[in-house]
This record gives sequence, structure tokens and C-alpha cells, in this order.
Amino acid sequence: MKLERLMAITMLLLNRKRVQAQELAERLEVSLRTIYRDMESLSLSGIPIVSHTGTDGGFEIMEGYRLDRQMLTYDELTALITALRGLQSTQAMDRLNMDRLLQKVGALVSQAEQGRLADREHIHIDFTPWKNSESERNKYDALLKAVQDNKLVSYAYTDGQGGDTKRRIEPIGLVLRRYDWYLQGYCLDREDYRTFKLSRIRDLYVLEDSFQRRNVALSNLNERWKAPGYTETIDLVLRCSGESIASVADHFDESELERLPDDSIMVRTTLPNEKWVIGFLLHFKSDVLVLEPAYIAAEVRRIALEISALYRDSGQRSVMGSPEEPSEE
Repeated sequence: MKLERLMAITMLLLNRKRVQAQELAERLEVSLRTIYRDMESLSLSGIPIVSHTGTDGGFEIMEGYRLDRQMLTYDELTALITALRGLQSTQAMDRLNMDRLLQKVGALVSQAEQGRLADREHIHIDFTPWKNSESERNKYDALLKAVQDNKLVSYAYTDGQGGDTKRRIEPIGLVLRRYDWYLQGYCLDREDYRTFKLSRIRDLYVLEDSFQRRNVALSNLNERWKAPGYTETIDLVLRCSGESIASVADHFDESELERLPDDSIMVRTTLPNEKWVIGFLLHFKSDVLVLEPAYIAAEVRRIALEISALYRDSGQRSVMGSPEEPSEE
């Protein structure tokens, strides 16, 4: 138990600039006296622990210290290589640099273990974005360089409601969420932090103007970006059949599904009372019938009729606008 605790303290100190003894005690659920004894044990083992006093005091590891390969087990190295290969499928690093990184990590695996690597590939991670064109990669590269160089960027942006705006942004970082890349930064037009989907950015310019990075971490912005807590919800009852059954299994929990004798599925679920719910239901096409509530069923029907009328009118215009056949004499 003590060895596990010492390892946990070492990893915390390697990933943090300075940690207070009280925080370590609370996190590891031990007394302050135990933490001080652990710090002494780490120092005696050769890890250069530095102690600071005062209100900003705490423990840290001497700058420049690093662990050697012996601190990582073979399974941990395999997991690291798998994660890096998953990252390789994104635009986060160019292929040459990623190949070099994988070679360096692979070099930590002993010759006796090298032959086992292929046999231990139980997991494959693929984060390839849906849009993976050259223009999208160029956009990513330009924004990443702007983040690194603290350069302002300007662009046109289409928001979630379809509106177009011009933005001037202090770019802070890029985030891969599901299969899409997002830019997080401080919007000078809104005077607040905002998140932008890269696929909706166009007419991108990296400006010559530099900015002083604000005192906020990308991890804090990502925490703030989490899905909001919805106060209003809808209890839905759906009857699903045909091709939609596979998609239903992707979107709903097994506990929300009831399989019926006719091979259809009854879904009882709760969703946020938001506009996107109607579009979500329509994407199942005619394979999903909304049974409850009645007002949601009526709204789905209304939108479906509007779509039908749109194509009917479009077909009429096409016929009316077609050139007449030349009359025979």
C-alpha cells in the first residue's frame, strides 16, 4: 500500500509544479504526518524532492528530473503506443513527427518484448475527422500556429442557428471532441470566451497583431464547455421499426428499450426540451413514430408536411421552367 502511495505522489509531482502537503493528504486519504514520512522516503530513494515554506509553499520535484523506462510496465507502454496511434489518425501532429515519436516510445520496449507488440494489439483507436480534406488540414495548421505564436485571427463564422458573423479571436487552443475539431479562444467582439467548430469557419486570416495570453487554462475552458444542465425536459415514447432499429441502439440506452413481439422497439426516454429534438426525430425518417407527447408528434408532422410541400413546389417549378418541345410542322 505504501509503495502504491509513493508512486501516486511521484506521478502527481511530475505532473504538477508544486503540491501542498494538505492536498496530498486529502487526495490520498492519509494524515499529514504520513505525507511527510513519504516525502522523506522518496528523498532517500534518490528522487530530488524540494520543499518550500510559506502560503505558496509545498513540495515539488527538482526541475529537469525525469523517470526512466523502468517506471513503466510493458502493459503501460503498450497502452501508450495504442493511444499515440489513435492520435496519429487526427491532424494533431504531422505524420513525420508522429512517426518519430512512436519510434522513440517503441525504443523503450526491450528487444525481448518487441515481438509481443503485434500480438498485444487488442485495441485500435481511430479519431479520423469526418472532414479530412486538404483545406481542413490547412485551416487546422494555420490556427495551431496562431495559438503557438499568440497571433490574433479573424474569420467568418456560421453559428448553430445558421447566422453569419465576423469574429476577431485570441486563439487559446484546439480541442478534438468526438470526430470534430474546435477552436477555443477569447472573442473580442463578444468580450468573452467562445468555442468555434472548425468546419464552420471560413475566410480565415492570421493577423500580424499579437496578444498577451490571458490567465486561463484550456482545461478550464473545456470544463466550462461541458453540456449545460437542462431545466426543461421531455418524456418521449417512440415506436421504432425497420432500419432505424440499428440507429436507435446507437442513441439510446438498453434500459430505455423494450423489444416487442413484432420485432419493433418501444423507446421510453427523456430528452432536453430543445429545438434540435425535432430534427433528431426526423433523421429516423418514417421508421420512428412518436406516440407521446402529442404536441411533439404534431410538430414532427408539421415539419414533415413543410418538407413535402417544399419538394412538391420545387417539382412544379422544374416542370414549369422546362423548355417546350419544338412543334412539328
